[in-house]
Formats: sequence, structure tokens, C-alpha cells
Amino acid sequence: MLSQPASSPEYDRPTNDPSNDNISGCALPKKRQMISRLSDDKSRAAIAKSLARNRIEIRGLVFRMLLQVSMLISLLILIVLLVTVFNNSTDQIFNRLGDFLTGTLRSRSTDSKLGVYQGMYGSLWIAIIVAIGAFPLGIGAAVYLEEYAPKNRFTSFIEVNIRNLAGVPSVVYGLLGLALLVNGKILGLDALTGGRSTLSAGITLSILVLPIVVITAGEAIRAVPKELREGAYGVGATKSEMIRTQVVPYAAPGILTGTLLSMARAVGEAAPLILVGAISGRLGDRPGLFDLSALDDQFTALPIVITSWTQQSGRDIGFTAAAAAAIVVLMVFVLLMNSLAIGLRNRFEKKRG
Repeated sequence: MLSQPASSPEYDRPTNDPSNDNISGCALPKKRQMISRLSDDKSRAAIAKSLARNRIEIRGLVFRMLLQVSMLISLLILIVLLVTVFNNSTDQIFNRLGDFLTGTLRSRSTDSKLGVYQGMYGSLWIAIIVAIGAFPLGIGAAVYLEEYAPKNRFTSFIEVNIRNLAGVPSVVYGLLGLALLVNGKILGLDALTGGRSTLSAGITLSILVLPIVVITAGEAIRAVPKELREGAYGVGATKSEMIRTQVVPYAAPGILTGTLLSMARAVGEAAPLILVGAISGRLGDRPGLFDLSALDDQFTALPIVITSWTQQSGRDIGFTAAAAAAIVVLMVFVLLMNSLAIGLRNRFEKKRG
């Protein structure tokens, strides 16, 4: 009877031993884990060594110092302006604040009835007209361009022109308001606005800030995550429902920020108001603060009052204090509007969170 060779490699190789399979199957992943762990440890050590190295980056240090210097210079200029204005306005603010707020335009700074009431009336209603006219149109145009308009050359052409209009000088819009709303040479709108009136000024400034509202609202809508839209479609919402319940509420803080900036610019503009016909001299009537019948009458606004009194300070030094006090009133007016917009923005941010 023939016997098998004892040391043949063919018979020494394990073929169907399950225990051997288990050993090889467990050892290989363990070995790979050890190798990856070693490489991770080396990477961590290298990163920690790099971070702990006390190395001064000259370029980064210089860049940081330049940024800090720029910030300090900006703050210094702002502080100097505010201190100068408040120091010049103390005579009017602390001695006769009530009379100053209820007084009217006068030719002498020593007149006891000198005040900014008529300018406050004009600025208030200009802001209201801008909010009613420019904001809904601008936000609606932004929603259409971002959500409905086809992406083609014509749409791109419109968007480029809107961005160009945002950089047009304000005096150009003043000329447009003069031709369109005051003289009525194009559409005869002077019969509707009353010519040189608060209504003409408000519409002119609405046209001025409209491109800014469209751009800022479009940027806010573009920043809405795609997942919100897809989630709304996933639960069966239509496009209009998705925009109304998801896109606009999520973009509301950014939209309010843009409208806030545009409102501040509209309230502080003077050049368009001069062309539209704001009065820099004495106005006879003193309408109620919410008297709508005075919207088509002659008007003035706080920027015009400040400009006029600054010019008159050369012949009457008392107008320097009056102009500074009017600047303080305008800043408080803008800050109140800013506070309202910030409150609304925070409310929408809480809902979004």
C-alpha cells in the first residue's frame, strides 16, 4: 500500500480549514486599522507641531495692522463729526428743544419761532411714500427675476441695467422727476402730483432707491438654500406656495437690511429735492403731521433745511447751531427707522431659526 509523502508542499497548504480563514480575515482589518491609526497619529503630531511653532508671519501681521488702522481712522472721523455736531447743537437742543421741533423756517436765527417742523413733515412723508412705492415694487421685481424669469440674454440685460441704475448720480433722478412729475412734459403727471410737492419728491426718491431694493432683495432670495425649495415641493406645495411660505420668510432679514439702507439714502438726499422744487426759504403754512391735504403743496425736508441754514450761517452765525440741531434731528429720525427695521429683521430671524 503506497503512502503519501510527508513533507509535500501540496499537502502542507491549508485548503478548507475554517479556522485558518477566520485568522486571516480578522488579522487583515486589524493590521489596516493599526496602519491608519499610525498615519493619523503622525498627521496629528505634525499639525500640532506646526500650530505650536512660534513663527511670525510678516505679511499677515502687516495686513492685520492695516485693517486695524483703517478701522481706527474711520471711527476717529465718525467720532469727530458726532462730537462737533453735538457741541454746536447744544444751544438749540438743551435750551429750546420743544420750540425747535414745533417751529417753522425763519429768516433770522434769533427768531423764537425758528424750528424744523416743516422739514420733519416733508421727510416723514417722503419716507412713507418711498416705503409704499419702492419697497413692494422692488421686492416683487426681485422675486420675479429670481424665481420666474427665464435665464436668458434678455434677463441678463435687465439685471445689468438695474445694477447700472443703482450707481447713477442722484441729480439725474432729480432731473427725471423735474421733467416727469413737476413740468409734466411727458405724461402730464403734474396734474396728479401737484407739481412742486411732497408727492413729487416722494415718487422721485422712490425711483432713485428702486434699483437698490431690487438688487439687495435679489441677493437675499438667491441665498435661500435649495433644500428649502425641494422640501416644499416634496410635500406637494406649488411654486407660489413655496415662495410665499419658504423663500420670502427665509430671505426677509436680508430684504429688510436692503430696504433699510435704501430708506436711509432716500431720507438723506438733497440734490433731487432741490430740482423737484423743495423750498429753502420761508413756508407760510404749518400742516398737521398726518395732514394728507398738504402732500400736493409746496414743501421742504430736513436735508434742505440743513443745507439752507449752513449757507446762511455765513451772514448769521446763529444758524450754525440751528443747522447742527437739525442734523441731530435727522440722525434721530433715521435711527428710529433703523430700530424698527432691525426689530422686524430679528423677528424674522427668530422664526427662521
